[in-house]
Amino acid sequence: MKHSYFSRRLLSVFMAFALGLSVLLAKDFVVVIDAGHGGHDPGSLGSKAKEKNINLGVALKLGRLIENNMQGVKVVYTRKKDVYLTLQERANIANKVQGDLFISIHTNSLDKKSPNRRKVAGASTWTLGLHRSKENLEVAKRENSVIYLENDFSTRYEGFDPNSTESYIIFEFMQYKHMEQSINFASDIQREFVSTAGRGDRGVRQAGFWVLAKTSMPAVLVELDFICNPTQERFLNSESGQEKMAKSIYNAFVKYKSDYDRKQNAGKRVEESPSSSAVV
Repeated sequence: MKHSYFSRRLLSVFMAFALGLSVLLAKDFVVVIDAGHGGHDPGSLGSKAKEKNINLGVALKLGRLIENNMQGVKVVYTRKKDVYLTLQERANIANKVQGDLFISIHTNSLDKKSPNRRKVAGASTWTLGLHRSKENLEVAKRENSVIYLENDFSTRYEGFDPNSTESYIIFEFMQYKHMEQSINFASDIQREFVSTAGRGDRGVRQAGFWVLAKTSMPAVLVELDFICNPTQERFLNSESGQEKMAKSIYNAFVKYKSDYDRKQNAGKRVEESPSSSAVV
């Protein structure tokens, strides 16, 4: 009897120690925020604003919202100032810190020859996948074309040519294990862009973005709105506009993190539940 009591007490002490140790060793949730373009790569241009500056403004505002309001979350920025990074360097940063979520922030535009250039509007959120339309392919081509700024890009990017439609066939064969989480997060972002920032809804879309393909975690790329539209350019270039866009992504992230925590806790409860053969 005494032996049984001692065993139970020892087991209780061990379990308390293990629980305390697990709390101490618990890994922060790491969100990687990527402000697209930068340095000698300005991205798309408006009449006054540059995409690289809009992207950075929203990225920093989003990061501050997370840092100031969410415990247990570590924010990693691919850049916090006006510097140039290759697409591969951005993915490498995310993978090196073992990110749990990757958010790449961009601003949309249309070709200067487009008759709809000054009227087009709306936000979209993208996940990795095979383009289903010429429009989706053109967006991927524009974002991937920054690799042309690099020396020997063909070797570094395994022969991938952003302007070759045939190059995008590689994305058709990718088994993207984070697709469901990425699409769910993208959908929440889109709802927030409409309700919080008052943006037009251009939907959740898929295309072959190199930076998303090379990150080993759920990942999305947002196109905030169209810098080629003077009205949207003014909004995106303003402090209030950037704050609304950052708040939209933040609200979606809060929901994503809540869902993530719930699934993690459910998994732990299953692992910690005693088996039917346990001896008490």
